[in-house]
Amino acid sequence: MAAPLSDGERRKQISVRGIAGLGDVAEVRKSFNRHLHFTLVKDRNVATPRDYFFALAHTVRDHLVGRWIRTQQHYYERDPKLGLDLEELEEIEEDAGLGNGGLGRLAACFLDSMATLGLAAYGYGIRYEFGIFNQKIVDGWQVEEADDWLRYGNPWEKARPEYMLPVHFYGRVEHSPEGVKWVDTQVVLAMPYDTPVPGYKNNTVNTMRLWSAKAPNDFNLQEFNVGDYIEAVLDRNLAENISRVLYPNDNFFEGKELRLKQEYFVVAATLQDIIRRFKSSKFGCQDPVRTSFETFPDKVAIQLNDTHPALSIPELMRILVDVEKVDWDKAWEITKQTCAYTNHTVLPEALERWPVSMFEKLLPRHLEIIYALNQMHLDRVAALYPGDIDRLRRMSVIEEGDCKRINMAHLCVIGSHAVNGVARIHSDIVKNTVFKDFYELDPEKFQNKTNGITPRRWLLLCNPGLADVIAEKIGEDFVTDLSQLKKLLDFIDDETFIRDVAKVKQENKLKFSAYLEEHYKVKINPSSMFDIQVKRIHEYKRQLLNCLHAITLYNRKSDPSKSFVPRTIMIGGKAAPGYHMAKMIIKLITSIGEVVNNDPYVGDKLKVIFLENYRVSLAEKVIPAADLSQQISTAGTEASGTGNMKFMLNGALTIGTMDGANVEMAEEAGEENLFIFGMRVEEVEALDRQGYNAREYYDRIPELRQAIDQISSGFFSPRDPGCFRDVVNMLMHHDRFKVFADYEAYIKCQGQVDQLFMDPREWTKKVIRNIACSGKFSSDRTITEYAREIWGVEPSATKIPPPNLPRD
Repeated sequence: MAAPLSDGERRKQISVRGIAGLGDVAEVRKSFNRHLHFTLVKDRNVATPRDYFFALAHTVRDHLVGRWIRTQQHYYERDPKLGLDLEELEEIEEDAGLGNGGLGRLAACFLDSMATLGLAAYGYGIRYEFGIFNQKIVDGWQVEEADDWLRYGNPWEKARPEYMLPVHFYGRVEHSPEGVKWVDTQVVLAMPYDTPVPGYKNNTVNTMRLWSAKAPNDFNLQEFNVGDYIEAVLDRNLAENISRVLYPNDNFFEGKELRLKQEYFVVAATLQDIIRRFKSSKFGCQDPVRTSFETFPDKVAIQLNDTHPALSIPELMRILVDVEKVDWDKAWEITKQTCAYTNHTVLPEALERWPVSMFEKLLPRHLEIIYALNQMHLDRVAALYPGDIDRLRRMSVIEEGDCKRINMAHLCVIGSHAVNGVARIHSDIVKNTVFKDFYELDPEKFQNKTNGITPRRWLLLCNPGLADVIAEKIGEDFVTDLSQLKKLLDFIDDETFIRDVAKVKQENKLKFSAYLEEHYKVKINPSSMFDIQVKRIHEYKRQLLNCLHAITLYNRKSDPSKSFVPRTIMIGGKAAPGYHMAKMIIKLITSIGEVVNNDPYVGDKLKVIFLENYRVSLAEKVIPAADLSQQISTAGTEASGTGNMKFMLNGALTIGTMDGANVEMAEEAGEENLFIFGMRVEEVEALDRQGYNAREYYDRIPELRQAIDQISSGFFSPRDPGCFRDVVNMLMHHDRFKVFADYEAYIKCQGQVDQLFMDPREWTKKVIRNIACSGKFSSDRTITEYAREIWGVEPSATKIPPPNLPRD
């Protein structure tokens, strides 16, 4: 009997089949050798692995480009082994860390789904020179390093200088009988870089267009007249800083002028690009240039992913009214019908509220437009609710006070024809609390679009062993129709299938154990429960609750009456550099690990590991190896989550609160097939009303008190006994997220996890049920709903002919 294929071998076969499918293998080989030749530096004869990676990437890119061009023509004119270790080359590729937390990951899934569903879509963003920082752990503390992801170049992108566009800042506004002009501005150029986004086996290749800031050649060269030419050239950095670095805050608003510049930069460049494409003779239009904007909302849909691109609303108004001379009321109708807004958070500190004074200086015309839009909006509210001054105050886009501010979420709601949350419970909270007044005004605007993940990356690519086992039972159609996983329900009692699923999980755990040993120099027990919580470090995500459980388990180590199931608790995620409490949480996790992992009495029964520099490439390794997925945010705080879906699809069981998409996961798989604990939203609200008193729980629950006393006394920080005083003080006196209130239920629920894990067959049956019921959480389903219910387009199963075949 042949030895089973490793994941690496499986992936290699898929990759080679894919590359061979691009065309003649001899041609692929010739292309590869050509690229390798041009990649090498002349005075060096030996190719490095990175040279091989770039040569292979350019070879694949060459074959994508033909399909890419064909896709553009389709949309806009007609409405063999290479002898290389492919897995080693994969490791060379840098993660493009161009977003924070789950929002960037979600966008990546959406782009994959839009291409796979044959939708004519562009993804727009900023080409940050430095993305989300690399995280190093030094003496248990997070240290940030710049993520110089472009230092070796990026083989997938193509610079498009022919589409470079000007973006204006500062200046003043001139009103005249001929119209309004924004003059004396400072200009920055936006250079587009295009990356192909291939669909799955349909020859569609869509575009991700990222903008990079460039100084114009005459930038500040008036300084030259006074002889300071060098200073003038150096000042070009002021313009180019706009795309230099990603602000690393997740779920927290930081009102810096450079951040506002970034937001306007991407919006201004993108809207010019969209309008250029609209005006050209595409979409089946016979006119050489389209001049009427009547049909703009029929041809263009702009989805505002959170409030960061909210300036699209006043910018589109400015272009239509000031530049294209469209009547104000008509322009407002066009803008509303074109834009739709997705809300991604209900945390008040995350909502963008820009100072009016900053707008006045940086974007004076946009401030005028926002004031005018707000006046129209308030006139409408006043007519419907006469005398209700408080309602006008609550609903205004402009917040009065010591510092007048612009509420960008309110601007998004009034300027969009659709507003959606990203899980059913979140969309209900949006309607009932955050935007309650707006929902009462325009209930038909509000929708739900539960998030999803792409099964191509988050099953096929990262877990080929599981994908194979599934395909053997139900065929391969689930890859583009994840609801077909329901067919696995027929095999829940199939002993062979149970064994195969368990075997894949064990192989993934062994592989990840080897990875941890190599990279973290920590030896773990691969037969222990892999208990994983990976996500941004934030108080609302309650990594502290996980810490308290780890300490409680450790304290039970010598009690024979308490069953002790071997566990490896792994927590990973980045803390925003200015978020003191999040950094303290990382230090606490590493400090608990120091004590637990070096206690000979515990041995390999319990380990606590902090996974350094959590990112997509690490997620692809840890998620397939997980037994238990921790999704333990306070009910009502996590908009949706997508990590929860990735774990479910890859055969981990979830311990979680009824928050975000956990609610729908429990609905799909049956609540009894997840480990659900803790307060529901209504109970959290009731506790808020009566007043949350942490000491009451501390006094009443001995194990909780013991854990807090240990943290407080320096048991986990003997060299600095007061190290965690801020953490304890927060938990005891200022905890908005009520960690202690859910502690007892969480510990009890973890006991149920232990009980089930001791019965591998029953555990695996629950795993199979979860996988079988995860079909709803495909981003293909999410995007189909956006397309039909917001954008007014229909997904297409049409397969574009490959470039070597004639077009229809």
